[in-house]
Amino acid sequence: MFVIALDDINIVLRDYHIDAECFSFTELQRYHYEEDNPDSREVRLIVKAELKDGRSLVIRFKNEEDAPQDVIEAQSRFAALLLANGIETPKAYASEGVFTRAYSINGYDVVVTVEDFKDGEIRTVDLQTAEDTGKLLARMHSIAEANDCHVDCKVLFDPLAPNDLFFYESFKKRKERLLLIDSSLYNRIVQQHDELMSHIAPLGEEMRYAVQGDISDCNLYRTEDGRIGIFDFNRCGDNSLFFDAVMQAVFISRLMDYPEEMDARREDIIFSSFLKGYQQIRSFTEEQKEAFPYLYALITAFWGDDMKWVDNSCTKSVDEADDNAVRQWMEDILKREMTMCPLT
Repeated sequence: MFVIALDDINIVLRDYHIDAECFSFTELQRYHYEEDNPDSREVRLIVKAELKDGRSLVIRFKNEEDAPQDVIEAQSRFAALLLANGIETPKAYASEGVFTRAYSINGYDVVVTVEDFKDGEIRTVDLQTAEDTGKLLARMHSIAEANDCHVDCKVLFDPLAPNDLFFYESFKKRKERLLLIDSSLYNRIVQQHDELMSHIAPLGEEMRYAVQGDISDCNLYRTEDGRIGIFDFNRCGDNSLFFDAVMQAVFISRLMDYPEEMDARREDIIFSSFLKGYQQIRSFTEEQKEAFPYLYALITAFWGDDMKWVDNSCTKSVDEADDNAVRQWMEDILKREMTMCPLT
């Protein structure tokens, strides 16, 4: 297992021309790659370092197949560009003109970055927070576009590729069993899926720009003066700005914590508030507005929780041969595919 000591951190600090010494550190996040593969040399360790001058820094140690040093450098440069253009995000430290350095620590090769630590992590989203976050994302998009900024890395929320919000592939993979349960219903679902994609795919030809890629409860914070900031550019890459806006809005409205007093319409209200804020800064084109109902139907029809994660999910019901439950899921999926919600 990858381990570090105070001496390792202080070597990093000196390399980044930070004079103060670290006297203690705590782990903020660790991926245990060795649990699945004892011989793995992959690393993701994020620590909070406490310095004798009173500062707190975040130091990231990474060795991941999909994040070589040039990608991490590009992600860091994008974050620095946002900061320079007024976006609230932690200051990243540079060493000899670059934000990343390579080290060999206790037999592990890692890439290191250093940035300021920020308090005020946001976990609960109300209407104002959703609207403010939408404005924040729009400003980030405008900065990326104006500066022609790009990061060559896959993103989490690209509807034209496997993504972390909806799982059509998991449904299609079980084609043989689904055809046996109800071939007509299965074929209608696939046909409607292809129809939805035909309305979305043309927007994949739009220019793609760098996006942070993962606005979530772990990656937002509020400053003492009330501004919303963003950190963690680990999933930063190039995406259609329209795709990113819609799919981040879905994430914000479905996968975070919300005030207990919000009613059953919470999801719709949070979603609309986010996009309201976004469109106050950036307007969608007519083509994007026309494509929106099809994209939203696609996300909703094959929503990740329903497809894979809940105990009675569609794919688990298939795998457990619960044909009645599967047929009900298929009917629900088709209904969702057919429900066109306009952009408000």
